[in-house]
Amino acid sequence: QTPPPTHVFNPNLPGLTWVDLVFPFFLFAMGASFPLSLSRLQEKGWQKIKIVFWILKRGFLLGTFAICLHHLRPNIINNTSQNTDKWWLGLWGFTLLFLIFARLPKSWFKSAKLLLTISGWILIVLLLAELRYPDGSGFLLERSDIILIVLTNMAVFGSLIWLFTQGNLGLRVGLLGILLGLRLSSTHAGGWVASFWFASPAAWIFRFDYLKYLFIVIPATIVGDLVLEWMERSPLPDPTEDSLKPWTLSRHVIIACLMLTFELVLLVGLQSRWVWQTALTSLVLSGCGWLLIKQPTNSTERFLNKLYLWGCYWLILGLAFEPFQGGIKKDSATYSYFFVTLAMAIFSLILLTIISDRFQQKKLLSFAIYNGQNPMLAYVVFGNLLLPILRLTQLHPAIVEMTQPPWWGFFRGVVYTAMVGYIVTVFSRLKIFWRT
Repeated sequence: QTPPPTHVFNPNLPGLTWVDLVFPFFLFAMGASFPLSLSRLQEKGWQKIKIVFWILKRGFLLGTFAICLHHLRPNIINNTSQNTDKWWLGLWGFTLLFLIFARLPKSWFKSAKLLLTISGWILIVLLLAELRYPDGSGFLLERSDIILIVLTNMAVFGSLIWLFTQGNLGLRVGLLGILLGLRLSSTHAGGWVASFWFASPAAWIFRFDYLKYLFIVIPATIVGDLVLEWMERSPLPDPTEDSLKPWTLSRHVIIACLMLTFELVLLVGLQSRWVWQTALTSLVLSGCGWLLIKQPTNSTERFLNKLYLWGCYWLILGLAFEPFQGGIKKDSATYSYFFVTLAMAIFSLILLTIISDRFQQKKLLSFAIYNGQNPMLAYVVFGNLLLPILRLTQLHPAIVEMTQPPWWGFFRGVVYTAMVGYIVTVFSRLKIFWRT
């Protein structure tokens, strides 16, 4: 939606690129994690009311992180390239956020960790009280990272929905129908639903419109339930299926290739606007996949079987919605966008599960796993650590000058991303995680 040569945002352009997958994949991973984290609290004997307060506390801290981080982004502090103080303030902001949100190794003294956290809170309050921004204003609740604000809402509402619909899949899926009705009615100007949908008692932290991302998060909790069930079951063959042979290695390879084919077909087809051709190809691929994943013989195969069936359902639903709302778009997000990207996330999970568990290649994925364990840190490292260092050492302008051609610019992006990933990996290996 920001095409060359002007790169001006055009909300009327439909299509799907790999960049558009980042946010829904993150929402999917978040939603799938709720059953895992909340079930552990239940195993500890926590009552529902205690878990609810834990969820609200988590939401408060994530919302605080969204506001504090945006206030400490160098280009928010000052948007002129000549200013160098903003880069030092960005580094200082990284340090304070580290003190507040870092979960340090258990070997550290509790008193020392508590002292560092309290010091971080005190210093960040003092810093935000003194900072002034280009428009002359100081600290504002409305100045926040919108992506993190949306994630805050999803963390709270997604967790609560799973907690109170645990064991009642029909009710959970039924909530999607209510959400669909509310969102469709919100487009009718003058109706009570529209007034309700776009109103908010505290717009700086919550808007009903943010709930549209539950179209990804709620189905993701279903996947999380499947993951939990898979983890708790024996990997041995089911005695009732003794007559069936386990899937062969070549069969797993074909399934993995099929999942990758789904991703490529959807990205190329929908971006090129070959809509009916993409839908038809997807249906053919879905049928081929069904032949490959039927008759599972053990817990992993049953897990992949269930994942695939859910993925196909959401994909068909998403493609059915594609002509609606002018085609698939990220901004503003369409129903097709929610369901197609949800299906692509499920297919990616199938691919990664086969690589990790069937081919026993977890080392191959370790770089991604370490970063996945530390998403808050990964979100901050480039803007508040790596880029300020490159700017203060005058390396960044020189690097940009040397990488002007498109493919060199792409290579620069790959190197920067790898550097961020390596930094996060080091922290994860040291058992230092940022958490709310």
